Amino acid sequence: MVTIETDEHKALRTAVAALGKRHGPTYDREALWSEAGKLGYLGVNLPEAHGGGGGGITELSLVLEELGAAGCPLLMMVVSPAICGTVIARFGTEEQKQYWLPGFADGTRTMAFGITEPDAGSNSHRITTTARRDQDTGDWILTGRKVFISGVDIADATLIVGRTEDARTGTLKPCLFIVPRDAPGFTRHPIDMELDAAEKQFELTLDDVRLPSDALVGDEDAGLLQLFAGLNPERIMTAAFAIGMGRHALAKAVEYARDRQVWNTPIGAHQAIAHPLAQAHIDLELARLMMQKAAHLYDAGDDTGAGEAANMAKYAAGEACVKAVDQAVHTLGGNGLTREFGLARLITAARVARIAPVSREMILNYVSHQTLGLPKSY
Repeated sequence: MVTIETDEHKALRTAVAALGKRHGPTYDREALWSEAGKLGYLGVNLPEAHGGGGGGITELSLVLEELGAAGCPLLMMVVSPAICGTVIARFGTEEQKQYWLPGFADGTRTMAFGITEPDAGSNSHRITTTARRDQDTGDWILTGRKVFISGVDIADATLIVGRTEDARTGTLKPCLFIVPRDAPGFTRHPIDMELDAAEKQFELTLDDVRLPSDALVGDEDAGLLQLFAGLNPERIMTAAFAIGMGRHALAKAVEYARDRQVWNTPIGAHQAIAHPLAQAHIDLELARLMMQKAAHLYDAGDDTGAGEAANMAKYAAGEACVKAVDQAVHTLGGNGLTREFGLARLITAARVARIAPVSREMILNYVSHQTLGLPKSY
């Protein structure tokens, strides 16, 4: 596998970095989303036949990383083109592809993703949102709750993970449903977060939400295959989000350390300042390599290999991001906590990369069980 970027990838980085620089940390989310869509950056991973760039998660993660490095990450890129776009492109009907994918690509349509539940957390096997068939009409009827769902208020629909009963075994199996934002019985309540982010978090209630039969995405019997087709890109994109944020914080710290003088030389000349910043850079670069590996494996169709690499990439990037932000704030001292330098708000944001969409502890569980073959404790 080649990890050195192609000339096309380098050119894409340069172009996206220029877009990010124009908007900067004080960006207007809607304006940036619209321009990124018009330039084709939001849909680089989607099929050309449906308005996309024909690339993969490799290219999409690159776009998000560069926007993050410029201080203007678009969190909904993780959700709309990466998770929902990938799932619909791989498993949706032709009608679903024609309706949703061109809009995902040019930014005129967005979709949220709802999997987490109040009593399920990291255990997707405990999801209680259920879907049952109306035998008379063929409609689906969804009932359940979701929590910590991003951007529902700005999305045209939400891709909801529910469970249907297998008629042969009686067991519940995961399925994916497109729920329009204004569907009767589908309500949202904002969660009061101490997090400075353009995208808000919501708790969702589905109270006998009636959907047409074509709201189901993919095969009712495909189960986890379709679900993880979206979760692996989610982890890769979260890694890109974290790496971009870490790079942004590190760049501010390096600039400050290069210019700030307390005695007769810039503080960056002192190893107590320089070495931790160098270590942060190394950790971010290593995390990027694992992210690139995961993206290449996924784009090559190796879902199993991508699953392992995507979890490792998300873990490495989350740790590297937290350390980079912490060291950046520490480098600036008191200035690191002022609004002028814009680093303090990243302290909370960096923690997200450790927590969501899966905690670092659950990733360590995955690696210990799936990779090392150790027994489970649960």
